Amino acid sequence: MKIWKVLLQRNMFINFVLGFSSGIPLLLTSKTLQGWLSDANMGLTVIGLAALIGLPYTLKFLWAPIFDRFSLPFLGRRRGWLLAIQAALAGAILFVAATPPGKAGPLAARVPEFLVGFLAWLSKDLPLTELSLTLIGGCFLVSFLSASQDIVVDAFRRESLRDEELGMGSTVYIYGYRIALWVSGGLAFILADKLSWPVVYAAMAGGIAIGMIATLMAEEPKITGTKPRTFNESVTVPLKEFFGRKGVLSALTVLVFILLYKLGDTLAGAVAVKFYKDLHYSNAEIGTIAKTFGFASAMVGSFIGGAMILKIGIRYVLLVGGILQAFSTGCLALLPSFGHSELALAWVIGFEDVSAAIGTAAFAAFMATQTNKQYTAFQYAILTSIMGVPRTLLAAPAGIWAESLGYEAYFTICMVVAAPGLLLLLLMLRSSHFQTEVKSDAPALGKA
Repeated sequence: MKIWKVLLQRNMFINFVLGFSSGIPLLLTSKTLQGWLSDANMGLTVIGLAALIGLPYTLKFLWAPIFDRFSLPFLGRRRGWLLAIQAALAGAILFVAATPPGKAGPLAARVPEFLVGFLAWLSKDLPLTELSLTLIGGCFLVSFLSASQDIVVDAFRRESLRDEELGMGSTVYIYGYRIALWVSGGLAFILADKLSWPVVYAAMAGGIAIGMIATLMAEEPKITGTKPRTFNESVTVPLKEFFGRKGVLSALTVLVFILLYKLGDTLAGAVAVKFYKDLHYSNAEIGTIAKTFGFASAMVGSFIGGAMILKIGIRYVLLVGGILQAFSTGCLALLPSFGHSELALAWVIGFEDVSAAIGTAAFAAFMATQTNKQYTAFQYAILTSIMGVPRTLLAAPAGIWAESLGYEAYFTICMVVAAPGLLLLLLMLRSSHFQTEVKSDAPALGKA
């Protein structure tokens, strides 16, 4: 089968569009929000702590069993939930667009007194910030609904594709996701200089509408067996199945590896936009170079990652991607030495995004192969929740660390903390417990 025929299969196209829908909200509550808050003169500590808005991505396993156990009275178990979540998500983004980030008065006057001392302990300027708590609440709702959408989309992708299609399917999904990251990142920054952040956020809600169309076009996956009917079948049985299938030691090793694999890359990204702005890059420069050029680099990296998966298998692409991610993160520490150089920014961002995309393509396929189709939503949610820990809990104090250490030392440490994940992967490569290879009858990428 020729490569273009594989890519034009109905399921592949649906997963591509759902990837786009999943990618839109992520940056609206992380890096793009950093840009909005920076323009509202919020400090580095506030921007770093805003990473906690992404906490639902880490905790989504808590409500994931709902999507395995219950169905809405329309469109089937996966599509019904997906359409309802997407409609609510579009509304939440519009709510955020209508909420200004600042000029709400000092935070110390708007929170309980016992919290004021804690805020001052984190940073002496934090109680004086005028950050809107309504905006934070709206962004938290967006994160919750976005995490819920991810649960259902991940389950849909796992259930709608055969095992041998997972490598290609994950790559196609990531393509859609990366395009959405450019729209809600690069394009958003460019438009923010010409329009305004509220208008930009309102426009992003339209990206979710595209996902709703894909949901209506999709076919409900056909799964053998019955759906879970009790708490035991929704939670306990999937956990027992996962640990029983892999063995306790191997299962724990997989979970720790998922936690560590993108740790350094994620910690670096938590302060990236503020870093660029402190180097005096404008929103347009960030949008054009860091986001648009980075988007093109990430697309190339996703293509390379998908091709490498088909050629050498998931586990070895994980190793290559992990090594490249570590070195590319370290390159950020070199950027200040070039001064205000658009060329240097382009090279550093290009290398970083190609590296991250190669690793992500393999990482997504790896996690999919660790799940049982009968319990996809819960098991995949556990894995991606663990993956999200660095992006939320560990990234929250990133601004404090970067401010106290300085950017160069901080990014160097981010490079070093990638080592434990790589060492664990090397141990996994020598173990017979990790059967992660996806046998594929799909063609090698690049063949006509």
